[in-house]
Amino acid sequence: MGLAVCGMHYTGMAAAAFPAGSVCLSADELRGFGLTTVVGIATSLLLLGTLFTSTVEARLQVVAQRLARSLTETNAELTRANNELQQRAFTDALTGLPNRVLFEDRLRHALLRMRRANQLKVEERIAVLFIDLDGFKPINDTFGHTAGDHILRSAADRLARLAGPSDTVARIGGDEFLMLLEGVRDQADCALAANQMLRALGEPFSIMGKQLQIACSIGIVLHPDQGEPDKLVSNADAAMYAAKRAGGGNYAMFESSMGVNAATQLELQSDLRQALELGQFELHYQPKIDGHSKQMSGVEALVRWNHPQRGPIAPMDFIGLAERFGLIVRLGEWIIDEACRQIAAWRAEGVTMSVAVNLSVMQLREADFVDRVEQALLRHDVPASLLLCEITESLAMEDFKSTQRTFDGLARAGVFLSIDDFGTGYSSLSHLRQLPARQVKIDRSFVKDLESQEDARAVVDAVIRLAHALGLGVVAEGVETQAQGDILLRMECDELQGFYYARPMSASALMDWLNTRQQPSRGSEAR
Repeated sequence: MGLAVCGMHYTGMAAAAFPAGSVCLSADELRGFGLTTVVGIATSLLLLGTLFTSTVEARLQVVAQRLARSLTETNAELTRANNELQQRAFTDALTGLPNRVLFEDRLRHALLRMRRANQLKVEERIAVLFIDLDGFKPINDTFGHTAGDHILRSAADRLARLAGPSDTVARIGGDEFLMLLEGVRDQADCALAANQMLRALGEPFSIMGKQLQIACSIGIVLHPDQGEPDKLVSNADAAMYAAKRAGGGNYAMFESSMGVNAATQLELQSDLRQALELGQFELHYQPKIDGHSKQMSGVEALVRWNHPQRGPIAPMDFIGLAERFGLIVRLGEWIIDEACRQIAAWRAEGVTMSVAVNLSVMQLREADFVDRVEQALLRHDVPASLLLCEITESLAMEDFKSTQRTFDGLARAGVFLSIDDFGTGYSSLSHLRQLPARQVKIDRSFVKDLESQEDARAVVDAVIRLAHALGLGVVAEGVETQAQGDILLRMECDELQGFYYARPMSASALMDWLNTRQQPSRGSEAR
């Protein structure tokens, strides 16, 4: 640059030649003051602009740093929130076990691994076990939800300890668990695992200083030997209910017939939801015979489902289904209302007839159940004494507090109360004395053996004597022969019911049947 400047300067000087006598018209006219001012102002403006720009840039850098820190913190919070959402989406909040979504995802991956292994001629199986706790609800209702949550967490821990590294234990709601076993060889492995679970869950739980014991029912399905891949959980559920129907505290392997029943139940469950609206239910009435007068003393209302395609369906085929899917309360409310309507219709014809209806434990847990019964009685202008509510002994003892609360309310309303299937449960006399029941009903399992087994006669005789000592009436159901009826009458049983006397029939058929017998006096109460 220096050489260039010098070169230009001296080149210019050499090129500048002025003739002699030339006059410089700009003499004394050129000065540096204006130029200096211009340069100074321009330089100052440039420096000020540079200062302003640097200041703005510095502030922008501070803002950018703050934004960067904020973005980093926000990203960290979003990551934590995302992890928490994933945790909540795929795990059970109470026990920390995988939930149904994560279980099904792991089941899907296990099926893919099994297929790849079997393609390599490695015989590998997986098993799905459906575990349901027996006796959990009474403990939960008696000791509170805190105690119930403690049992669920403890049960989850025990099941998790039994699971292998590749196994999955999940809680899918309530007191129901699923376990996925990978690398299973045969049914013997499944049975071994199920027995370990039965023993582990059968150990006492320490609750509020007390040792409480429950059991469990387990359904097992082995794949690919049993069940289709997309029905493993439902098949295990069907097997679990088979184990529960067998008495609980045991396991059952899935069989193809269970799958057929499960599919049928799903179809019935869908139809059951519409049956009430479509008027497909009907009450049939089975007479009860007074042990002294030999006249009809009342009837028991038994619901029948007139399915449009399947025809008449017995209660044993859909009552349990209605309880499982939460439909029993609506059905039970309809039964009570229809029974009251029929009582009113008979009274209008001059016949006063008491009607017994069966209650579900689900109805007893409804806070306004007593109010709804009273509303049905008022709606049809029926005396409360003509409605008899029955509940089985086992259900009454399963949820004793709810039973006692509801029975007390019904007794205050004047409704007649009865304990059904007496002798088949595990109730204590102290509990029985606390219920305002006025009648007990001897189960048909005792009645059918009266003629052949001495112990059955002893049990029935003891029940009748005990009930009379407590001031309770006694009804024997399932009487099918004259000999059974004669034995019960000699034992002073108050009422008898069964096919020997009459089968359940429609209201109109009942009137026809009644006309063939010696009728109770018109206008008097048939009890």
